[in-house]
Amino acid sequence: MKPELRVLVVEDEASTRQEMASLLADMPEVAEVHAADNGAAAVRLLGTTAIDAAFLDILMPGLNGMDVARVLSVLSEPPSIVFVTASETHAVEAFGIGAVDYLLKPIRPERLAEAVGRIAQLRRPAGAAPPAEDLHVVQIDTGRRTVFVKRDDVQFVEAQGDYVRLHTSDGTHLIRLSLSYLEEVWESAGFVRVHRGFLVAIPWVRDLRVTSSSGLVAGTPAGDVPVSRRHGRHLRAQLLEAARRDQLGRSANAQGAAAPRSRDGEHDQPHRQEP
Repeated sequence: MKPELRVLVVEDEASTRQEMASLLADMPEVAEVHAADNGAAAVRLLGTTAIDAAFLDILMPGLNGMDVARVLSVLSEPPSIVFVTASETHAVEAFGIGAVDYLLKPIRPERLAEAVGRIAQLRRPAGAAPPAEDLHVVQIDTGRRTVFVKRDDVQFVEAQGDYVRLHTSDGTHLIRLSLSYLEEVWESAGFVRVHRGFLVAIPWVRDLRVTSSSGLVAGTPAGDVPVSRRHGRHLRAQLLEAARRDQLGRSANAQGAAAPRSRDGEHDQPHRQEP
């Protein structure tokens, strides 16, 4: 991946500022890293340097991170904003300003990398396709072990707050990513939105049927996925096209006649994804 992002770190604590700048400099998406130890210095720097993303500490003397973010928001080409703080107190206000992410101290490298990846995705030129390797394998660090989940093994994705749950034949995995991000990155692999809280992998769909409790659902070996009226027609068209291209039946090839697993039977523990 060609480094493209020019980023700014605004942090009054020297050790944290140096650590973030070092971590960012090592990321493949990042081309330049600038640093400022207070809000006023950051605003002065913006007068001479173009940036694509700003990592802002919220609690700083003088101009705080929120103040700097408001200055950035009026630029003709505002950068993406990520707030960095030791408290969740300002989260609502931060996202109201339009922040891409909100990182809690101490900064974990995985969360910082996730934020950078999200920024790179958002700032990709319109019409540009995501790299084919994007999240082909999802790495989930649980603290004691690392689990690798192949994208092609995921049958559907369920949104759960700031997380998504990946459903596979072997179980489920809770990771910190947005459903809309996966929808874009995994579109080329056949994942489509079927509900405001669900994506389904077209090759894994075995049937569509109407139930008394959930209405229209798409059946997969990992369980039934609710389909909203808004997305029903599009899903049917996608399934018909996939059938014409002989792209259905992954469940039959990989799972045989395995019975669907109810989502109520989840047995895994929630895991954080820090890509």
